[in-house]
Amino acid sequence: MKVTCYGHSCFRILERGFATVVTDPLCSAVAGYNPLKLKAEIVTVSCNDLGHNNLSAVRVGAFEITGPGEYERGSVFITVIQTTPHSPDSKTLRNTLYVLDYGKLTVLHLGKISSVPSQSLIESLGNINIALVPVGEGGALNASKAAEVISMLEPNIVIPMHYETPHSKLGLDPLSKFLKEMGITTLETMETYKVASNTAFPEEETHVIALDPKLASL
Repeated sequence: MKVTCYGHSCFRILERGFATVVTDPLCSAVAGYNPLKLKAEIVTVSCNDLGHNNLSAVRVGAFEITGPGEYERGSVFITVIQTTPHSPDSKTLRNTLYVLDYGKLTVLHLGKISSVPSQSLIESLGNINIALVPVGEGGALNASKAAEVISMLEPNIVIPMHYETPHSKLGLDPLSKFLKEMGITTLETMETYKVASNTAFPEEETHVIALDPKLASL
């Protein structure tokens, strides 16, 4: 499996023999980063926000998932759960999280989740290998809440998202605030996270990896 970040909460997930997934395609005019035109068979949208829902950034023909339910496409089983109801008198948008099941690997994208979910919801997600977690506030989890959610999830790998970078326009908290909250002094960074489907992850250990946003569309 290869996980590549294109900025903010937008990732492309490739696994041999499975449909390619793009999550939360961003609008560069709003979120920053470069304009995108990505190839994928599936595109997911967590909330109706231009930092997350720019479907035109994915080439025509992708299967679009924008609401709760259970889906299957290209051997990827996708469970979508609403976490935040939209209230007309609130600035909080409806958010959905996505569990992407590839058989031997499971990826969780928390979208723009803004509050710590219940223990029962966490347990319903099952075992999570890779968790994509917002950490920079701006309507999503702040550093302390993100750390709390991670401790509840106990994933093997955490990839932070939705935080301030030199390419962002949204005025989010920097990644350093989250790292301090987690007690991380040495951070592993890379352009693409790669993992084999038969990887034996260390038990009872969560590893945080930061992905440098890829600034060219593919």
